[in-house]
Amino acid sequence: MSSFSTSFSSPPFLSNHSYRDPSRVRSLSFLSASPQGLNLDDLCVRSQRKLVQSSVAVGDVITKSSPPADKKDGPLSIPSQEADKLLIEESNGGEQKSTVSITVVGASGDLAKKKIFPALFALYYEGCLPQHFTIYGYARSKMTDAELRDMVSKTLTCRIDKRENCGEKMEEFLKRCFYHTGQYDSQEHFVALDKKLKEHEGGRLSNRLFYLSIPPNIFVDAVKCASSSASSVTGWTRVIVEKPFGRDSKTSSALTKSLKQYLQEDQIFRIDHYLGKELVENLSVLRFSNLIFEPLWSRQYIQNVQFIFSEDFGTEGRGGYFDHYGIIRDIMQNHLLQILALFAMETPVSLDAEDIRNEKVKVLRSMRPIQLEDVVIGQYKGTTKGGVTYPGYTDDKTVPKDSLTPTFAAAALFIDNARWDGVPFLMKAGKALHTRSAEIRVQFRHVPGNLYNRNSGGTNLDRTTNELVIRVQPDEGIYLKINNKVPGLGMRLDQSNLNLLYSDRYSKEIPDAYERLLLDAIEGERRLFIRSDELDAAWALFTPLLKEIEEKKTIPEFYPYGSRGPVGAHYLAAKHNVQWGDLSLDQ
Repeated sequence: MSSFSTSFSSPPFLSNHSYRDPSRVRSLSFLSASPQGLNLDDLCVRSQRKLVQSSVAVGDVITKSSPPADKKDGPLSIPSQEADKLLIEESNGGEQKSTVSITVVGASGDLAKKKIFPALFALYYEGCLPQHFTIYGYARSKMTDAELRDMVSKTLTCRIDKRENCGEKMEEFLKRCFYHTGQYDSQEHFVALDKKLKEHEGGRLSNRLFYLSIPPNIFVDAVKCASSSASSVTGWTRVIVEKPFGRDSKTSSALTKSLKQYLQEDQIFRIDHYLGKELVENLSVLRFSNLIFEPLWSRQYIQNVQFIFSEDFGTEGRGGYFDHYGIIRDIMQNHLLQILALFAMETPVSLDAEDIRNEKVKVLRSMRPIQLEDVVIGQYKGTTKGGVTYPGYTDDKTVPKDSLTPTFAAAALFIDNARWDGVPFLMKAGKALHTRSAEIRVQFRHVPGNLYNRNSGGTNLDRTTNELVIRVQPDEGIYLKINNKVPGLGMRLDQSNLNLLYSDRYSKEIPDAYERLLLDAIEGERRLFIRSDELDAAWALFTPLLKEIEEKKTIPEFYPYGSRGPVGAHYLAAKHNVQWGDLSLDQ
């Protein structure tokens, strides 16, 4: 099957793009952190209506390849009255006129098994997927539908609060899952996939989502084949692309250019699953909807900001992949930098995806080039604890013995704008450390001329300043460290936490990041996905540093498996008059 074409020259996917009225499609999940906001059930009910709205033409459909005058003859042209009638029928439980086909490309891989299929099932379990949908696994491995279902069923779990019909829901979900064996660069195999998708779509208005859970070197081949042979001719077609998005500015730019031969920008959903985590979502809500924080969010009151990521395990057989990228590319250039941009951005004009991403890009473009003297890299070595031997990084059989790839990195970054001038933003990320955690720590300045420094019972209030901690994982929570008086007749001060622990405050299980991001992709909500100019700005910041480290063959500082990381990280923090917040006794 050839893709839908028009009299204008455009990539095959481009003609399938329909305009979405921003006044009718609002960002809902952005409010999910608030008890007064929408819960997941509300979100899913409204997402059903959004799916219909984004699937049909409502009198204002525009395709990038066709002028408005040509709309009347195109397959996307549905009279306004008919579209409204369809919306009413579907919202009232009538027969569904549209369908969503989700194809997981690379379905036999670990990511698909452990994250993508479980996330899709969770969305189905919560009623977030449309009435009619089909899920196809596509990979080179030979497998039947039954074998795929058996593989997927082993990774599915149900929500804690709705466990009673778990088995029934699983069976219903698995009946919607199918498998097609094919090569990623085969037009013929994608034509066969298209034929199967059409059979399941049954003449409905079809929308298609492709999730590329495959190595980046075959992204373009898969997109090319899907574009020409398996794109929707009546609805939208979207593609989710997993990181890494290149290794540097040059390779990232080449990948983006290649993808845009077959896709337009708003059909590419570059996924960074950390942006879908609940506490990262709540970061902007915390700042922009609470008057006590927004006035403090500047260099005048904040002494430093720390973004900390640590894992308590090593590469564990993934060394071959990891050695090609290292911790800076794997964690800092994407996960931590994206969170930094969300943290530091100015107030957006609205919650619209483009308004938010515009502000993030401004932050990234305002950042000072990273200097090598403001960076510490490390690599874990083997050690023995309690009679147990833990392997070093180069003990992994998939890693070269002389590898200099860092498994730990700490860096000081600066934003040269009026709000953040002079404030150090410290990043720290590492594998095989003493704990597993991800958090944002905001350390405020000490109180000038503090009266209680002279009579604080030995407490140094210049060091025990206020600190806001946003714990992304595990045990999601937010707490604020404050100084207060210890009860008693004397004047002795202590530091205590004002604590919001999510597990105590909210009874519902927190959705996995992939659930939110998959739902957003189906809805066409792009706020939590990375735009190409964001990607360019991120690589422009880190590429010179990575090039310098590799050209100079900088030797990483070794640290024992299970430790707190290289000693050099402490000196880096001290250089900027900072103490790592995760190393204090009370944390």
